Amino acid sequence: MTDTVVEPGTQKQRWFQGVPRYAWLVLVIAALGWLFDTMDQNLYNLVAQKSISELLGSSVPADKLQAAVNSWRGWITSIFLLGWSVGGFVFGILGDKLGRTRTLIITILVYAVFTGLSGIAQNVHQYAAFRFLTALGVGGEFAAGVALVAEVFPDRSRPMALGTLQALSAIGNMTAAAIVFFIGDFNWRIVFFIGALPALLVVWIRRSVREPERWQHAREEAEHDGARKELGNIAELLHDPVLRRNTIAGILLAVAGVGGIWGVGFWLKDLMDIAFKPLNLTPAARSNYGTMAFFAQQIGAFFGMFTYAALSERVGRRPAMLLFFLLAFGAVQGTFWSVNSFATAMAWAPILGFCALAPFSAYCVYFPELYPTRLRATGVGFCYNCARIFAAVAPISLGSLAGILAARHGETVGFRLAASIVACIYVTGLIGLLIAPETRGKPLPE
Repeated sequence: MTDTVVEPGTQKQRWFQGVPRYAWLVLVIAALGWLFDTMDQNLYNLVAQKSISELLGSSVPADKLQAAVNSWRGWITSIFLLGWSVGGFVFGILGDKLGRTRTLIITILVYAVFTGLSGIAQNVHQYAAFRFLTALGVGGEFAAGVALVAEVFPDRSRPMALGTLQALSAIGNMTAAAIVFFIGDFNWRIVFFIGALPALLVVWIRRSVREPERWQHAREEAEHDGARKELGNIAELLHDPVLRRNTIAGILLAVAGVGGIWGVGFWLKDLMDIAFKPLNLTPAARSNYGTMAFFAQQIGAFFGMFTYAALSERVGRRPAMLLFFLLAFGAVQGTFWSVNSFATAMAWAPILGFCALAPFSAYCVYFPELYPTRLRATGVGFCYNCARIFAAVAPISLGSLAGILAARHGETVGFRLAASIVACIYVTGLIGLLIAPETRGKPLPE
């Protein structure tokens, strides 16, 4: 019934021992899909200042350009999060109805093609539209990839396999940083053209990956039992009492991490641009410093995601999430009030990445454990992407608050204050933990 059979005695093995070769193949392919996904997400974060400034051009007075860039950066980020949510809903359902592999192929093509097209934008409105369309694929890929990996790995290996999948997203972010570092944000159009290359991955997926046996069995049951076991029935997430509780908890947990990183954590480069103005750095130096700090942030994220996966197996999913939500809040405060030089930025960047991105490993490990096979991609996509709708206000809030507070406190202090306020979004994660079930040591629901 499943792609993996646990042999006698394997429970005493380490998580990576005794795993079938096909499961490793699936993990590699799904991880590459998510790696390139996060790469395409973060190309924008690294070139936002330069690209938006260029697209606004002379339409904004020079003394108001930075405020306009901050505002548009927040709006485009929020539009991206909205598209991510829509894609997550739609492709999450399709992941259950069409299959994990087919959905993975479609979503990778969508995010790769529209990332490339972002490079031909002629104004900020076209730019925002292409980022929205890119986000449709970005949002859908996660649920399909996570469900695929969860369903082919043995229960004892699943948490660390999913933690590995999410940790490799940091490599995607670092790949984006490397591209921008070597090409430069002034060549931002070329940066986006490179972001279209992951479309080639679909050839390997079509040749090598089949639909999981768990999903095939669920489809057969749906054909026999009809509406009672319908694949991808999103209404069931809210009508069934247990699934409704799990879904509400999942959304609250995701709002904390998504809002925290997109609303504050990924604005470190912007903080550096503002805080370093008195240093009179050249544009190239500012760009390079920001890219190196982002790279350091992702190194911290890589280890943070692995740490969560390992810790959640020792102490449980809920205690591990509680710890990292508290650490993330503290890391944001420390980073945004301490960074005033390249040295302090490089010291705090990996700490911020370790703490603020570890919760994303939690979603990867935890959400598939909340839903049966027939609703797994739908549930994962619904939680993760419904959260993005609520969290979409965070980037707008930071950009707008920074402008308002700058009038009273100055640009740098205003930006720091705005970040501190937006970081309070981590409280939603603490609320979600009050109703979230503990799933450590339990088999994946059928």
